[in-house]
Amino acid sequence: MGLTSNKTLVLAVLSAVLLFVGTVWLWPRLARRDWRAVGGRVGLLLATQLALFVSVGLAANQAFGFYASWADLLGRETGQGVVVDHTEGLGSGGPLQVVDTQRVNGPGGLRPQAGGQIQKVAIAGRTTRIATPAYVYLPPEYFRPEYRTRTFPAAVVLTGYPGTAKALVDKLHYPRTARKLAKNGRMQPMILVMLRPTVAPPRDTECVDVPGGPQTESFFATDLPDAVTGHYRVGEKPGSWGIIGDSTGGYCALKLAMHHPEVYAAGAGLSAYYDAPSDPTTGDLFHGDKELRDRANLLWCLEHLPAPDTSLLVTSSKVGEANYKDTLKFIERAKDTGRTRISSVILESGGHNFNTWRREIPATLQWIGGRLGDH
Repeated sequence: MGLTSNKTLVLAVLSAVLLFVGTVWLWPRLARRDWRAVGGRVGLLLATQLALFVSVGLAANQAFGFYASWADLLGRETGQGVVVDHTEGLGSGGPLQVVDTQRVNGPGGLRPQAGGQIQKVAIAGRTTRIATPAYVYLPPEYFRPEYRTRTFPAAVVLTGYPGTAKALVDKLHYPRTARKLAKNGRMQPMILVMLRPTVAPPRDTECVDVPGGPQTESFFATDLPDAVTGHYRVGEKPGSWGIIGDSTGGYCALKLAMHHPEVYAAGAGLSAYYDAPSDPTTGDLFHGDKELRDRANLLWCLEHLPAPDTSLLVTSSKVGEANYKDTLKFIERAKDTGRTRISSVILESGGHNFNTWRREIPATLQWIGGRLGDH
């Protein structure tokens, strides 16, 4: 059974309950002081606590989408790594191939013309040779005859680290929210490309072109837009693309919009931080390259590099978010450039979690939809 399976969670909870009942039932029989009775008591307590720990961990993983599989949890995931393809082209299906489709939850979701559609895709970068899965949300208008010649703006949506792309669909409800906002006339219909920033798991590359390693920034700046534009009716004029992310994905979204304003006309960072960390999950991202190290610091970029002609949105909370002070500093530096347009969503209280981001997503989608071109 899979890590995120409801059956796995039910089995763990049932085991914890049975062990608890068994402990209460057998405790009088194990009240003696011989080594067998003591060992029995210790064994029952440890087993019950372990079952409770596993149940809580599985429930938290389902709620927040930290890991997608047992292999992902144990750091043994290999199916989504960096691949080297020595053939010209990447198969008859091109750099993007649809592997599955699903409905969007809500009224009319059974018909794409009424509810839109979510497609699970496999993307292979032509230049970086990075391969990764993603989910693509296509709005209802995409399937209607009267829109058959129209192209749509698109937004890349990134999770945090480690995160799962599926959580953007099932936990953060990006497709459902986008459809509702467009239906109510609060934003234009838009294609969403949802994936992890971790394209070389289990390593956290922080959307950096790692010397001698994964060229993650180039993948998001070049390969991903090219693959999506080649398969879907996405506008090719400047201003057609935006990018959104939370936590690590938020840092990546801001950085990509700042470093590549010719690609991303707008970038939104939900609970973002502003400099790439260095820890066991990232490894050595810069290999002594000071220029690369400095470019990864977004506050440094605003102060020392030409101001990017792009629109940025940052979010934080006065209580509950560790990035609050840095966010205020980032806003002031962006304002001082006189060229980079900055907006913010500051909550009175909220944590670094899905509940807070669900409160910020509707406003974020409206904001980014208003800054992308409709062709």
